[in-house]
Amino acid sequence: MVTIMIREANNSDKSPILNFCKNTFSWGDYIQYVWNYWLAEGNLFVIEKKQPVGICHAIFSKNQVWVEGIRINPDNHRQGLASKLVHHVESIAKEKQISFSYMLIDIENSSSLEMAKNLNYKIYETWNFYSILPQITHGHNIEFGQIPHTKKITHYVKSWRWLVLDEKSLIQLYKQNKIIVANNSGDTSIAILTDSEHFANTLIVTLFSGSEKNTLELISYIQNYCAEKKYHKIQILTREKISFTNSIEHKITFNLMRKSLN
Repeated sequence: MVTIMIREANNSDKSPILNFCKNTFSWGDYIQYVWNYWLAEGNLFVIEKKQPVGICHAIFSKNQVWVEGIRINPDNHRQGLASKLVHHVESIAKEKQISFSYMLIDIENSSSLEMAKNLNYKIYETWNFYSILPQITHGHNIEFGQIPHTKKITHYVKSWRWLVLDEKSLIQLYKQNKIIVANNSGDTSIAILTDSEHFANTLIVTLFSGSEKNTLELISYIQNYCAEKKYHKIQILTREKISFTNSIEHKITFNLMRKSLN
C-alpha cells in the first residue's frame, strides 16, 4: 500500500508540481507565478504518494482560513486527495481556534463544487470577475472616505483572497486613500483598491455597486487613476452584474464557499 503524506512544500517540489499544473484551465494556470510567494509565506502544503501529486495553500487570518490553489495531478483524480488537503488545513485552523474556512470556486467547476459540498461547505456569496483597461478620463465626482455605516461590508479582496474587513484593516485602507465613494444620487457605490502582491502593475478593485450612475463614476475614476499610475491591468471583483458599460469585460463568476469549523 502506498503511503499518503501531507507536508510543507520545499523548493524541490516546484518542478514536479508545475509540471502537472500547466493545463489546469483552458488558458493554462497561475501557479507558476505565485509559487515563490506562497512558499515564502508558508502554509503551502504538498500531498505525496512517493512523489508530489497535489498542493494547496492556506492563509490564516482573523477568525478565518482562506484555502486556495488546490491542484491534484490529473493521474490521481477521484482519489479524495483534494479533500485530504482541505481537512489538513481545517485541522490547523481548529488548533488556532479559527471559526470559518473559505474558498473560491468557479460556478462551472462542478467537480470542485461537489467536493466542497461533500465537505459541508455552503455557498456564502456569488462574485463576478471583470477586467477593464486603464484609460484617461475626466470629471470624476468621487470622494476618498470611509464606508458608510449603512453598508454592511464584511470582506474585501486582496490578491484574490477575501479578507475580513476589520477595524484595523479599515483604518489602514482609509489612511492610504484606498476607499473611494460615489454618492451623487441614489444608493452609494464603494470601491476598495489594493495592489496585487503577485502580479506587477495590477490593481484589484472590490466593488460594491449602489446605483448605475455612481458605479460608472467609480469605474471612470479608477480607469484614469490606473492610466496615470501606469498600471497595466484592472481586475474588478463584485457581487453585482455590470452590464451598463461596454468597456468592461466579464471574465468569470465564482461561488464564495464557507464552512463553520465550530
